[in-house]
Amino acid sequence: MTPFQSDSLQCELRLFVAGDTNNSLEAIANLRALCEEYLPSRYTIEIVDVMQEPARAIADGVFMTPTLLKLGPRPLRRVVGRLARSSDVLQALGLTLNDRPILSSADAETAKLIATLDEAGRRLEELTGGEVDAVLRRDGKPLLLLSAQAELRHREAARQTAILNALPAHIALIDNQGVIVSFNHAWQKFAELNGLASPGYGVGINYLEACDKAGEGSEAAEGIRSVLAGHSRSFSIEYPCHSPTEQRWFLMTVTPSNHDAKNGAVIMHLNISDRTEAEIGMQRLQRVYAVLSEINELIVRVPNRDELFREACRIAVETGGVCMTMIGIVDQATDTVVPVASVGVEDKLLRDIRSLLSSDEKASTTMIAKAVRDKTAIVSNDLSDDPRALLRDLYTEAGVHSVAVLPLIVSGQVAGVLGLYAGEKDFFHEEEMLLLSKLADDVAFAIDHLERQERLDHLASYDQLTGLANHHLFLERLEQFTRGAADSGHRLALILIDLERFKNINDSLGRAAGDVLLQQVAEWLTQHIDDVHRLARVGVDQFAVVLREEGRVGDVVRQLEAVIEAFLLHPFKLKPSVYRIAAKFGVAMFPEDGADAATLVKNAEAALKKAKVEGHRHLFYTQKMTDTVAQRLNLENQLRQALDKNEFVLHYQPKVNLASGEITGVEALIRWNDPLTGLVLPDSFISILEETGLIYDVGLWALHQALQDFLRWRAAGLNAVRIAVNVSPLQMRHPGFAAAIEQIVAIDPRAAQGLELEITEGMVMADMKQAISSLHAIRALGISIAIDDFGTGYSSLGYLSKLPVDTLKIDRMFIADMVTDPQGLSLVSTIINLAHSLQLKVVAEGVETEEQSRLLRLLKCDQIQGYLFSKPLAVEVLEETFLRRLG
Repeated sequence: MTPFQSDSLQCELRLFVAGDTNNSLEAIANLRALCEEYLPSRYTIEIVDVMQEPARAIADGVFMTPTLLKLGPRPLRRVVGRLARSSDVLQALGLTLNDRPILSSADAETAKLIATLDEAGRRLEELTGGEVDAVLRRDGKPLLLLSAQAELRHREAARQTAILNALPAHIALIDNQGVIVSFNHAWQKFAELNGLASPGYGVGINYLEACDKAGEGSEAAEGIRSVLAGHSRSFSIEYPCHSPTEQRWFLMTVTPSNHDAKNGAVIMHLNISDRTEAEIGMQRLQRVYAVLSEINELIVRVPNRDELFREACRIAVETGGVCMTMIGIVDQATDTVVPVASVGVEDKLLRDIRSLLSSDEKASTTMIAKAVRDKTAIVSNDLSDDPRALLRDLYTEAGVHSVAVLPLIVSGQVAGVLGLYAGEKDFFHEEEMLLLSKLADDVAFAIDHLERQERLDHLASYDQLTGLANHHLFLERLEQFTRGAADSGHRLALILIDLERFKNINDSLGRAAGDVLLQQVAEWLTQHIDDVHRLARVGVDQFAVVLREEGRVGDVVRQLEAVIEAFLLHPFKLKPSVYRIAAKFGVAMFPEDGADAATLVKNAEAALKKAKVEGHRHLFYTQKMTDTVAQRLNLENQLRQALDKNEFVLHYQPKVNLASGEITGVEALIRWNDPLTGLVLPDSFISILEETGLIYDVGLWALHQALQDFLRWRAAGLNAVRIAVNVSPLQMRHPGFAAAIEQIVAIDPRAAQGLELEITEGMVMADMKQAISSLHAIRALGISIAIDDFGTGYSSLGYLSKLPVDTLKIDRMFIADMVTDPQGLSLVSTIINLAHSLQLKVVAEGVETEEQSRLLRLLKCDQIQGYLFSKPLAVEVLEETFLRRLG
């Protein structure tokens, strides 16, 4: 290849290169030889390794960017490039392989002017002998000579380098590919101190790739890329960078090295640990202040110790940032600490804590025991390395690393402890502990105040002899019970108990014996009534009991009979003899016998008085109630016998396809064939079946019978359509219901395809999670699921989309309204469209007129069911009328 010749051009070529420090000297030598071979002798060549002389690059504004080498017909004051293959260098120098330079006519003219200027500059240097930096032009403006320009650049480079090295921030320069090309002393020192040193302390390493590999640095890498791509003017992020000996936080900022980021970016990491620690400390104090404020508000309004302890633990966890809280009370009798409230403590850990605190050997060595014994707070900020933490392995497993135990001191004595457990090491600091000690003092004050108030309340509201509520407190509680029952739709039974011949016992055996008898009666009632708050002593020899009936009048009578029988058989010991005590019972029902507590008590007293006069063991306030109870008890007994005697039967009502007119299925409706009164409709006995729990067994019978009929139809060659069977809420809630269904359909492989279960919205919404689980299991067997009486419950469209159902049945109430009410018609249309959008079939119930049928056909309802087509039929009539033989 012939060397490039040009005598009319005097040029200076300065190459800034950034090479691998291991072979940069050899590469520079090769580049110099290449340039000398192919460039004319008039070219002055200077090659600068920016890895060794970063100051010169900074002075020339280079910052190590990967711009191609350029050669023009003018002195080259600044040429920027990277080490490359010889062919790349030739191209960068403007040479072609046929040795012709790429020069235009304009370049040639420009070259002459530049040569003249360059020659003038050198002549000035010779004339001044290098002693002058600048000369004045004719217009009076100074002209800086070449040597002075170079010196100025070197000084500026040194100044900028000194500034960068003087900065405390860790600064590095990267090219537009993310490769580190230079850094300041702070960057180098940080790398050396943290064991990050590598050849060149990171020069040549791709910083973006390092951030990507770090995992948590992915956000930083994305920010840097955004700046390099010109999408963002700058980027900053705060991040932790902890060492084994200290916690540190840094602020990283990324800015372009020039206005468009084509030449790379400047990365700066500033240590903000002091500021961050101050902020964290302030946040901790604010957090404790918030806990202190909330608990003080709690103390003002809390009515009892249990709620105080429970809510204080909750506030400490939710507001205080700890993961667990426990309050323990000192049992003065055993001198041990008993946990009474906790939040966030796993059951197993709480059992282990209780076991440790009750241990004779280790209880006294715990941090809790030490806090009680020394009446001072105990803190451990690293449980894993604290021998005082006897359960440190369990704490570590539970994610607990710090604990503070604060004594609750009342009247100079430790009444309990407040334990705070944190998931971080070094969680509890001195400033926080001062506030937490104040918190413990406030809780202790509340304990003392509530204990005093409880003693006063007990004297005012409780019978001192039996410990039961007195008449005044019982009236207040009864008022609360009635309000709750009214809101929930439940019924209550108020029962007054009068001990017979108590006066004789009191007179003959003495008042002390009478008191002992009253105490024994109160104790017996407490054992036999689940909730002591429903008990009271309301007179000298009278007690009161409130039973929640929930609509089952027979249950009250059964409970009452059981109590009376057990009471009469119980031996009451009055030294030296044993007595059996008789009693009379008066009953008033809410809301029938009174809408408020005072009226209920008055009417129960009237019933009790009448029972005593007429010699009844128990009596309801109204005779109608007494008669009703007797009737329902008799009906319940008959229904139990009806199931045993197979007196229940199924009638079937057809469902018709509106498009084809064909029967697509039937609904099974239960009837009771009473031997005395004949066929009884379900409205007369379903509620009693549900109240007594018989509905579960009767429901299973209905399923068995429906499948027997279906299989018999198939065997006989009849049109065996699917049979829909209603499911009660009690059946749906039964834990073994799905398994029972699976067992029923197991009698025949084809049984499941003949069965559809109808459920209501209400029973699904009562326990959505359990219902969906059961329905999925049932549907997996091949059984179809339908929602009955849709629109009468309170389900939402969101829940409906989650239910595993196949069919929606529109309640008859909407069908009746749609003919006369445009809004009703619109509602039915909406339901049908909704169901179809969810891929559900729609069945309209209670269709009784041709107009209803016509409208439903227009609305594209799939099936109808009602008296327009057929009433419920006995199975024999259904078979003869509608189930024609196949084939």
